[in-house]
Amino acid sequence: MSAGTPTDPAPGHADRVEAQAADWLARLDGDGWADADAAALAAWLEAATAHRVAFLRLQSAWQETGRLQALGAGWQGQGVPPRGIWHAAPGDRRAQLLQAIAARPPARPRARTTGARWRLATAAGVVACALFAGWAWRDRQHVDAASFRTAVGEIATQALADGSSATLAGDSRIEVRLSRGERRVDLLRGEAIFAVAKDPSRPFVVATDGYDVVAVGTRFSVRRDEPGLRVVVTEGTVRLQSPAAGDAARPSALLPAGSVALVTADGVLVQSMAASEADHLLGWRDGMLAFRDTPLSQAVAEFNRYNTRQLVIGDAGVATLRIGGNFRGDNADGFVRLLEAGFPVRAERQDQRIVLRSR
Repeated sequence: MSAGTPTDPAPGHADRVEAQAADWLARLDGDGWADADAAALAAWLEAATAHRVAFLRLQSAWQETGRLQALGAGWQGQGVPPRGIWHAAPGDRRAQLLQAIAARPPARPRARTTGARWRLATAAGVVACALFAGWAWRDRQHVDAASFRTAVGEIATQALADGSSATLAGDSRIEVRLSRGERRVDLLRGEAIFAVAKDPSRPFVVATDGYDVVAVGTRFSVRRDEPGLRVVVTEGTVRLQSPAAGDAARPSALLPAGSVALVTADGVLVQSMAASEADHLLGWRDGMLAFRDTPLSQAVAEFNRYNTRQLVIGDAGVATLRIGGNFRGDNADGFVRLLEAGFPVRAERQDQRIVLRSR
């Protein structure tokens, strides 16, 4: 019997329903029961009242007769043998189970009123609903959690359990929690590019510093640094949600492909450009750093993700210089030489760092 939901028999075919219920009980008693099996059983129980009644009746009989008596496989332990002890094929277990239940001594007939029969049917329905709710709750509450990080100078792409991927820049860290209702990533440090698998029923949320970047199926990056954060969208559309302010609704902005959102203490600034130009800002994945009218303090922070010899801002005057261009991320020395040649900057070279000062 496959992991899928059995085909529902035509109305009135009670024997086929009983056989399907026996199949489910046999599988439940055997090895290899997985989340997919639980979900398929829950769907089968929900499909028809006859399914739930047959399953509960056979389950009750199975428990009352005991698996030892039902299968007669020579169990030497005490009481009912544990689940998985029987190694017969599922079809054989089903046949044995049905034969054992059919062979039970008939119960002493008891007069039942219509009200008693109604109460029994209602109770069976309540139990079935409780079983289904339990399986659904476990499925919805299940969370795939993972944590990824990169060292200084390292770039790594991580496959996520939902089919998405995250490419982490140097010295970056994320924590991932994937549930049935939401896919959530906390960006704790650095920058990451996310290629999101399409799943409209489960939003993909990247959270950092109180902001949420929400997507369904798209490609974008989020960078967290000292001045704030940056969001670059190269495919699709994402929504940038600002932190909540009391009972007011959270402000949000839609960012289509080609958008670059910069979040600082002064607010949110959104720039629009060609998607290819926005993608150029993510050249670090290929070892290149691209700056466009960028404060030198931010450029230094980027270089420090890829070099063990750190650049240090020596004074406020040099920090506010604005630069542009493309540079190799692992060539901090070359970057410093260009600064000395084209800007009022002098460098003090030490063993583990280079201090940049105004001149």
